[in-house]
Amino acid sequence: MLRLGGILCCVALAAPLPAQETLLILPFANPARVRNLDWIGDSAAGSLVDSFAAEGVSVVPAEDCDQMLREMGVRRYARLTQASAMEIAVNLNATQVLYGEFEFTAAPPGGASKGVLRLNARILDVRRVRRVGRFSLSGPLEKLSSLQNTLEWQALRAAAPGFSASEESFRQSRPAVRLDALESYVRGVLAQSTDQKHRLLTTAARLAPGFSHPCFQLGRLNLFTLKNYQAAAGWLEKVSPSDIHYRESLFYLGLARYHTGEFAASAEVLRKLSEMVPLPAVLNNLGAALIRLNDPGAAEAFKKAIETNPADPDFHFNAGYALWRRGDFEGAAGHFRASLQRRAEDEIATRMLGRCLQQQGYRPGDLRVEALERLKTEYNESAWLALKAMLAPKQQ
Repeated sequence: MLRLGGILCCVALAAPLPAQETLLILPFANPARVRNLDWIGDSAAGSLVDSFAAEGVSVVPAEDCDQMLREMGVRRYARLTQASAMEIAVNLNATQVLYGEFEFTAAPPGGASKGVLRLNARILDVRRVRRVGRFSLSGPLEKLSSLQNTLEWQALRAAAPGFSASEESFRQSRPAVRLDALESYVRGVLAQSTDQKHRLLTTAARLAPGFSHPCFQLGRLNLFTLKNYQAAAGWLEKVSPSDIHYRESLFYLGLARYHTGEFAASAEVLRKLSEMVPLPAVLNNLGAALIRLNDPGAAEAFKKAIETNPADPDFHFNAGYALWRRGDFEGAAGHFRASLQRRAEDEIATRMLGRCLQQQGYRPGDLRVEALERLKTEYNESAWLALKAMLAPKQQ
């Protein structure tokens, strides 16, 4: 664990190497400009982002892509030339870009299908100015989810190092989703108002109970926006282990259970997650839950978080707080000093260091020193996935 944590720390903290591959995936264009179908462009791009990220490929965040499109005055869903796609990628420091468009041909009224959908996509190597892959597939609009799965598999084979899954096994891990549920989900993710977002995502979850993407989004919405921690936990518990957001959902579930005062349940789910991905934020929050349980294992959890990322002042503060509660004034003082070296203006750390120096111990019920542990709310496993991909056996 220590060796792996040290490697992960290097991956997470080192400056990006010039040769590092970063993929930009643009919303698919809608040349026909049938506005009520724009969501398909985001659905296709979003599914590709998820699939590449799950394989440890560094992908430009969607919000960064959207911001760059606005800054460059590029109309969303507009058909792009190769030069335009590459210019956007260069401005976002991406080494590869995946872009495309979709075409819909409506069927005559009364038919079994609404019409035929064609997806066209290209992947370009920006540095070498060469094509990595070109894909075109079509089928009934109702089979959009299945078409996206095929496109994801083809694109991963072309551009994801080490990807070797068969199409059959890939499809089995991604069950097709009915069209109305997929549309409600994508529209819910794109919605600006909280009420509309909640309504659309709830509709998607109702229409396709086995589709856990809406459950993940509803969990995050309730956790961070609505502050309804009990509801958040309920939704996050429904995220399937096969869902690409499963590990992230466990992280948020641990937060939700912590906020509802279910510290044992919080510690259980975070301990489970730490065995999958020993990320410092996970270990830190596990320690925070263990503090509330008066479990001496809290200090060890914080120690592991520090070994993985020694630069974070909160990890040092929490380690000091855990040791102080146990009466280890010398050990606690060392961590509070380390925290203050990284965040000198921290008044609480300064006060706690003073308590250590004066050997003022913990007294249950003293509200001035209760619940001082600090949580992490952002989950980012990209460094872990990159490391996993780097260490994976290469296919001959």
